[in-house]
Amino acid sequence: MKHRGSFPSRVGSRDRPSMMKSRRIFGISLSLVLINMASIMERADESLLPAVYKEVSQAFKAGPTDLGYLTFIRNFVQALSSPLAGVLALQYDRPVVIAMGTACWAFSTAAVGASQYLQQVVLWRAVNGFGLAIVIPALQSFIADSYMDGSRGMGFGLLNLVGSVGGIGGGVIATVMAGQEYMGFPGWRFAFIMMAILSLLIGLLVFFFVDPRRTTMLPHGTFEESESANLVGKATTASSSLWADSLSAMRSVMKVQTFQIIILQGIVGSLPWTAMVFFTMWFELIGFDNKNSAALISLFAVGCAGGSFLGGFIADRISRLYPNSGRIMCAQFSAFMGIPFSCLLLVTIPQSIESWWAYAITLFLMGITISWCASCANNPMFAEVVPAKHRTMIYAFDRAFEGSFSSLAAPAVGMLTERVYGYDAKLASSVSGSAHQAFALSRGLLSMMTVPFGLCCLFYCPLYAVFKRDRDNVKLAGSKELVQRT
Repeated sequence: MKHRGSFPSRVGSRDRPSMMKSRRIFGISLSLVLINMASIMERADESLLPAVYKEVSQAFKAGPTDLGYLTFIRNFVQALSSPLAGVLALQYDRPVVIAMGTACWAFSTAAVGASQYLQQVVLWRAVNGFGLAIVIPALQSFIADSYMDGSRGMGFGLLNLVGSVGGIGGGVIATVMAGQEYMGFPGWRFAFIMMAILSLLIGLLVFFFVDPRRTTMLPHGTFEESESANLVGKATTASSSLWADSLSAMRSVMKVQTFQIIILQGIVGSLPWTAMVFFTMWFELIGFDNKNSAALISLFAVGCAGGSFLGGFIADRISRLYPNSGRIMCAQFSAFMGIPFSCLLLVTIPQSIESWWAYAITLFLMGITISWCASCANNPMFAEVVPAKHRTMIYAFDRAFEGSFSSLAAPAVGMLTERVYGYDAKLASSVSGSAHQAFALSRGLLSMMTVPFGLCCLFYCPLYAVFKRDRDNVKLAGSKELVQRT
């Protein structure tokens, strides 16, 4: 699909040609390049705090439960605020929405680096969640509009792949810088401020150079209007019309059974991923230094990046042979693989610095196999079961429901670790690590990973009965609307 190369006003935009060449660099759409760069910075921002948990714990005298609450507050605010992204997409072009959210998270990231009290960190983590809530659904709907049904898995996989570069870079840079000082500032604080400046720069580039995508190609070669362009005549009439359209979109999305089922599995399936924010801290408690811990987390992130793209690619191919079940089977395989790999990582491998290579190989293979679900099934299927004009809304509600429940995982790991397995933050400050505290944290992680992975696999099963019906309903409604227009 091609799109406009400038920012036309919404009024009268439907009278303009719907196919104009966009800016390109070496044959690649500049808009897609910048959207993926925004994804890189978003993932880098997410990985910053977990990468320096140990340093933050020492700076603010915080235990795992306190650190878990820092992740909880950001994820919870992000979840509650996510529907706002769908509302904003009906009123503004998505580059504007992305730029607003990026500026919000950049400011809050810098503020975390400058905070002197734990309560200040809590406040700015909440603001950070608000910014991410606006950006992520807009990024996802932009990608959904950029690819056809049979290749969306690869499109989302590519977004996750390049986004993981940011996660790797952010985590590695923060972990390595954490033990240093720069111009009198602790390294972890300097890393936050540096990342904020880069994020703000990317947000400005998105605002000025990303083309608003107003149409999406249907399989039979016609174009369906999406997001704000679909509501040009309505949204400019009165402000009440915008809220009426937003409520209508929300109701339409909530009624889709495929959406309901994916949300159900996502609520439990995202718990392990939230719990994994403690991996860096766990490796450091085992006795690995900052560099070795960063290397292990990087290998896991590389595996997840490659796995996300691989899963999307495989699901695209299988869905051509089995259009009604191929993506679901791929997602179940990926969710199931989380169980044996979690046990191998947290129980079987001896918790010693001598086991670095065993951890490295396990984390890499684990990342390759457990990271398929979003790119191979969830995101591509969302795009097929709602009209194009509701895509930002469905991705926003996905983040709202999944994020609100998954945000409980981090403090749950902290409470299990401290209250059940006897973790003591006062004994975990040694540079050489603490075997007992590492064991306690590993058992807390195990509890929050194996069971949710199993439930996630089971909760995909109802999709075999409802996905085809929901997808066919959207195609039928689109065909009727096209006939009425002509």
